[in-house]
Amino acid sequence: MGTNLNVEEIFAKNVFTVGKMKEYLPEAVFNEVMRVRSQGGELSLETADVVATAMKDWAVSNGATHFTHWFQPLTGITAEKHDAFIKHPDAEGKCLLEFSGKELIKGESDASSFPSGGLRATFEARGYTAWDMTSPAFLKEDAIGTILCIPTAFCSYKGEALDMKTPLLRSMEAVSAQSIRLLRLFGNKTATNVTAFVGPEQEYFLVDREKYLQREDLVFAGRTLFGAPAPKGQELDDHYYGTIQERIGAFMKDLNIELWKMGVTAKTQHNEAAPAQHEIAPIYETANIAMDHNQITMEILKKVANRHGLACLLHEKPFAGVNGSGKHNNWSLNTDDGINLIDPGDTPNENIQFLLVLACILKAIDTHADLLRLSAACPGNDLRLGGSEAPPAIISVFLGEQLEDVVRQLVETGEANKLKAGGKLKTGVSTLPDFEKDATDRNRTSPFAFTGNKFEFRSVGSSDSIGNANTTLNTIVAQAFSEAADYLEKADDFNTAVHDLIKKYFKEHERVIFSGDGYSEKWVQEAKRRGLPNAKTMVEAIGALTTDKAVELYEKFGIFTKAELESRSEVMYETYAKTINIEAHAMTGMSSKQIIPAVMEYENMLAQTVNQMKAAGVKPEIPLKMLKQINDELTRMQNALERMKEERKKGISIKVQKERAFYFKDNVVPAMVSLRESADKLEKIVDKQYWPFPTYADLMFEV
Repeated sequence: MGTNLNVEEIFAKNVFTVGKMKEYLPEAVFNEVMRVRSQGGELSLETADVVATAMKDWAVSNGATHFTHWFQPLTGITAEKHDAFIKHPDAEGKCLLEFSGKELIKGESDASSFPSGGLRATFEARGYTAWDMTSPAFLKEDAIGTILCIPTAFCSYKGEALDMKTPLLRSMEAVSAQSIRLLRLFGNKTATNVTAFVGPEQEYFLVDREKYLQREDLVFAGRTLFGAPAPKGQELDDHYYGTIQERIGAFMKDLNIELWKMGVTAKTQHNEAAPAQHEIAPIYETANIAMDHNQITMEILKKVANRHGLACLLHEKPFAGVNGSGKHNNWSLNTDDGINLIDPGDTPNENIQFLLVLACILKAIDTHADLLRLSAACPGNDLRLGGSEAPPAIISVFLGEQLEDVVRQLVETGEANKLKAGGKLKTGVSTLPDFEKDATDRNRTSPFAFTGNKFEFRSVGSSDSIGNANTTLNTIVAQAFSEAADYLEKADDFNTAVHDLIKKYFKEHERVIFSGDGYSEKWVQEAKRRGLPNAKTMVEAIGALTTDKAVELYEKFGIFTKAELESRSEVMYETYAKTINIEAHAMTGMSSKQIIPAVMEYENMLAQTVNQMKAAGVKPEIPLKMLKQINDELTRMQNALERMKEERKKGISIKVQKERAFYFKDNVVPAMVSLRESADKLEKIVDKQYWPFPTYADLMFEV
């Protein structure tokens, strides 16, 4: 691109935007598309044919040869099957290009080949992909050529959701409908839709690709299963926001260009806390588009890293002992007439509509803390949550001093007449400006923090889809809004009723508010006293999905049926066990084929040294001491390896997914920890030239 990069020219170059639709479509067709996008409904087949032809013409003019329905199954990544635009040649043998409305709207895939938790048996193969016309089509350019990607939902022949997008879209409609009910009570008659907006920050690690390929654990598990700490970690806080290395800077430049071409509003980039860790963040957008764009971002992170001889690690904890990676999910609700329901304004203590929304959100988080915790559950996040670097597994809400004081006043007196102000920030330097500071500080240890005009759900894992988190948020808030509207719509005196309801909700759910150190053991004990749930692992959290309370919630709004919930819990148990099994398998190979032989070779060298020293008449005290120390630890490692192999074998033999998952958590994972402890001790003793793969120092400090 050279130095004269024009972002305005390349932005959304590969996206079939509203502007491009307007250019390619007849006015009447364009208007119908926009009406259906905003109000719902279905396009006529005739209109769909016109849209498909226009989309094909645009794509072909930009080099596309194939199209695909791009969807997000329960694997957590994306899926695509490519079909060429060509149709059967005519009588003269000329190849013609075609893309019909039917092909645009509906596709078919083998639903039995994707995780379904029992919803689809092998012989029940049919599954459908359905065009999400609210998320724009885009072009993917890589070695295979240029492919027109059409964002779609994915469901079974019977209509059951088999993906991340379908429930998210359902939840967006639910929270919109219930938000409108509340707005009507406050006299808003202009808003017709309320949209969940999301901005997911994405953390990631970059390591040299050659070194990455030398480590089977990184290749197969996405994280280091062995590794002693480097002499330096993040103790000095010198990497965070530090100067970006040239090689990383070149990567980031190309990354931005690729993302901007795809319409992803990549805004912020910086070094994160741990060595080799970085972050990118977009501007807020509609939740389903934000989910699509985050998946695109993860794909492009890996693709661009490869170009630069790097490997991008999206695992939540690729390196032990340093900061892991999350995906902070910034969430808000916005009306189509320009109102952010989570914006308190200048006087939040007098903003009754905001206070009701806030009270409902607190009620939602407290009532369904177990579901919100589950929405951020994945195997890698077990290594991150609660690790004094990320929010704990206990769900709580940080409001900040100002709002917390308003809540306290309302609970104690029924009125909130005072408002804490931020005041002036005085630097003490005459040439620096004094300015108004925010009314409250931030709390990076809180899982669910109010940050001015949005909530930041900080628990989501870096490798995970944001679909589960936002589906859960939208649904639990929709329920709280629905219950509030049910009560207020029947009230004889709205003003008195809404005041009483706000106070009631704040009083009943005040226990979920916490502004202290979420990393401290004191908070764990305090949360237990308050009765807040603490599911420390993914496996412990999964049960929340199929409780009577969860089934009633999701069925009420048509987000999931009971069968869909049960299937998803099966998929999660299965995913957990398979993930840990892969890790244990990789550890077995690295131990028996790499680490143990390398240590034995080093032992042999020491033994030769002992014999040579004895022959020279010198007492070999130091090498003998080292030899004994290494041999003792090697014996412990071999015993730990055998134990882990036996535990893994037992786990694999268990047929029931839930029982297998718990067995892997309770037995295989502790065996893996013991094996790693011995291997890491040996790494600290064995000469580096004998160690069989790159160390933490090699990976994190030699990029």
